[in-house]
Amino acid sequence: MSVVVVVESPAKAKTIGKYLGPGYHVVASYGHIRDLPPKDGSVRPDDDFAMDWEVDDRSEKHIRDIAGALRGADRLYLATDPDREGEAISWHVRQELENRKALKGVEVKRVTFNEITKDAVRYAIAHPRELDHELIQAYLARRALDYLVGFTLSPVLWRKLPGSRSAGRVQSVALRLICEREAEIERFVSQEFWTVDADLLAPDATPFVAHLTHLDGRKLDKFDLPDAAAAGTARDRVAAAALSVLAIERKKAKRHPSPPFTTSTLQQEASRKLHFTAKHTMQVAQRLYEGVEVDGETVGLITYMRTDGVQMANEAIQSVRALIKGDFGDRYLPSAPRHYKAKAKNAQEAHEAIRPTDVGRAPAALSRFLDRDQLRLYELIWKRTMASQMESAEFDQVAVDIAPKDRSLTLRANGSVVVFDGFLRLYREDRDDAEGDENDRLLPPMKEGDVLKLTGARSDQHFTQPPPRYSEASLVKRLEELGIGRPSTYASILGVLQDRSYVRLDSRRFFPEDRGRLVTAFLESFFNRYVQYGFTADLEERLDDISGGRVDWKMVLRDFWTDFHTAVDGTKDLRVSQVLDALDQDLGPHFFPDDGSGLDPRKCPTCANGRLGLKLGKFGAFIGCSNYPDCRHTRPLTTDGSAPSDASNTRDLGSDPETGTLVSVRKGPYGFYVQRDPVAAAEEAPPPEEKPPESKAKGRKKVAKPKPPAPKRVSLPKGLEPQDLDLEKALALLALPREIGVHPDSRLPILAGIGRFGPYLKHGDAYKSLPDGDDVLTVGLNRAVDLLSQGGKARTPVRLVGNHPADGKPVTVRDGRYGPYAQHGDLRATLPKDREAGELTLDEAVALLAAKAAKGGTPAKTTKSGIPAKTTKTVKAKPTKAAKSPAKGRTAAKTAR
Repeated sequence: MSVVVVVESPAKAKTIGKYLGPGYHVVASYGHIRDLPPKDGSVRPDDDFAMDWEVDDRSEKHIRDIAGALRGADRLYLATDPDREGEAISWHVRQELENRKALKGVEVKRVTFNEITKDAVRYAIAHPRELDHELIQAYLARRALDYLVGFTLSPVLWRKLPGSRSAGRVQSVALRLICEREAEIERFVSQEFWTVDADLLAPDATPFVAHLTHLDGRKLDKFDLPDAAAAGTARDRVAAAALSVLAIERKKAKRHPSPPFTTSTLQQEASRKLHFTAKHTMQVAQRLYEGVEVDGETVGLITYMRTDGVQMANEAIQSVRALIKGDFGDRYLPSAPRHYKAKAKNAQEAHEAIRPTDVGRAPAALSRFLDRDQLRLYELIWKRTMASQMESAEFDQVAVDIAPKDRSLTLRANGSVVVFDGFLRLYREDRDDAEGDENDRLLPPMKEGDVLKLTGARSDQHFTQPPPRYSEASLVKRLEELGIGRPSTYASILGVLQDRSYVRLDSRRFFPEDRGRLVTAFLESFFNRYVQYGFTADLEERLDDISGGRVDWKMVLRDFWTDFHTAVDGTKDLRVSQVLDALDQDLGPHFFPDDGSGLDPRKCPTCANGRLGLKLGKFGAFIGCSNYPDCRHTRPLTTDGSAPSDASNTRDLGSDPETGTLVSVRKGPYGFYVQRDPVAAAEEAPPPEEKPPESKAKGRKKVAKPKPPAPKRVSLPKGLEPQDLDLEKALALLALPREIGVHPDSRLPILAGIGRFGPYLKHGDAYKSLPDGDDVLTVGLNRAVDLLSQGGKARTPVRLVGNHPADGKPVTVRDGRYGPYAQHGDLRATLPKDREAGELTLDEAVALLAAKAAKGGTPAKTTKSGIPAKTTKTVKAKPTKAAKSPAKGRTAAKTAR
């Protein structure tokens, strides 16, 4: 019996293929094989929400490979991931194969496994099932909703708010959270307060600190000591008091371990402890799930990483408990296993928690098989899993009240002692790098009535702090608390907001960009219901109800579309001036804050009688004067009205020591960039020229004046802020591309530079984008070789054979569409079939190239991407109108015929 198994990725296919052995052909779909075409009309609400699906060029090859593998096969097992997206991929594959009549006589089944281990995969193959149509309908509903919101709301943004990119069903709500937090910070008024502390000695002369908590029989609130005078009075009273122990309160406390990781808690902890982005966390987890080669065997190291469940399989719990007993002893093992309850309402999507597939594989034992990030994330998952089944930590908490005999004031000292560390011996959640608070202090032994010696009293000034900006961890946590989004969507939500320049991540905190604040203000003004947290969370619950079979998916779509379409129609007659008025009113307090001076913050500083307000231009919004065009005062969207547009958009860094020209950092429509002014060409006086005779002057071609030299510009790479840029770094950017070194295999140079799509590496014809975290100015040779080995956009040269004896230019051997070939400049010569590319000598390559040239070989023309022109398809354009021939009045088309 021949069986074809379809999975999403080649890495997963490789691992599973080894487990199943002969008789099974495992092929990869490379994710979704089709999607809604990115154009209007792909979802048609008037046709009962019918959808059009399209297979792109990349996926066409993969679906053909699957169809080809099915020739002569008896069964097709769809083994994609065990969640909603995995079910959807399987459904798409089956639908497309049925449309192509590739499933005739083939039995189709669905298999799922939560971990990629030999036992789990073989068990799944032995227990196949049918496709889950309720999960598929939940996918269809979500995909349709996201499409309808994006393709209906985004055009409204483009027309009414130039410079905006797009709006999304969930991303717009996440953006609102970030913008609202920024508004809170801007409105925040810091308030002064004071505290009083006493430095004391216990009877055994051990020092400790106590805080003033009561004064004249009344408990002090935070702002009861508002200034230095009040704090000084209280401090003097403490310094003059004879203090003794009034009361001691002791109590036992326990701290219980956290459950094993879900998707969101893994992203949060990886952000806090490892400083990973949500996207990077999921990429590393995907590799650990799909399989890593360990001792010659490819094995999945963790269970499926997209889950909102916290439960573990009983077998896994028993393995963890056995390891705890063996490594830590009976004291660290609870009497009964810990069972955690999942928060997810949808049982079908509440999979097992993220855990090691074999907890016996300790991180230390895997260190030589994993890269640094893989090992750190695996260690985090392993420790959290182990800790979740360990005994609770126990503390003795002590609170000591201290007062004079008249009890006119009271001080308190707090402390705690870890009696038993329990799970804390292995893992501390979100505390690994944090300093302990006062409750972690160890107090000296004391008893009621003990007289204490005062060694000093001090008062300290404090100021209240605004709420912190969201980090990736805190934003994911907040979205989860609100019930917005789902485990598989958080990384993409955060990525989209940054890719569209709605927010930026600076020092691991989210800052809203001006564009993002305008979009949020627009949506709150005209589509308020659809960015409400409650509405979005309720819609998520209804979508979960679809996957649980509790509601019809098209009914959910109809209910949403009816009101949403009406709201969009209501903006058709909306004028840009109305939009500006609404945004100006909403964002006015932010852009024109009252500084308390009594002066009008909107008064134009240039013309003195104009009013500053929000304006819209080709590249988005800015602040301008109401007296335009008589007054042309403008500035970017900023709360600092003192900086005019030119000053805030340009900063001189100094002169280039080689050319003497000015180097500056500037802001353009697409972000900040570095510019070096051109070197002025030496002006030479033109030689005297006699005026030609009239007969010769007629018909002379006008000589074009040479263009002035253009300034050199380089975009700032992601993560480099303009305020952090100095002359030295700017000159380094302007010197790009730079040569990193020579590739050890090809002996060709590797270059690093910044292009249209950001920082890149170049090796021969191959380009590779530099991932986040790698600096284009400092990336080294080893890292560059490693990145290039992961693939590029173009074919990579096999090796450098040597330099041609005629001109000294390199002769290389490359992989081509029809096999390896030798190349010198633009001349190419295919290698004989019996000649290996790795064995070709320089003399042989020169001979092949000479023979090719003798036969009339022409230089190979290439496209901009470096692909030979003969591999690109040329589409002949049909003439639309016959152009008149200037010679005889015939059409150019007839002349050609």
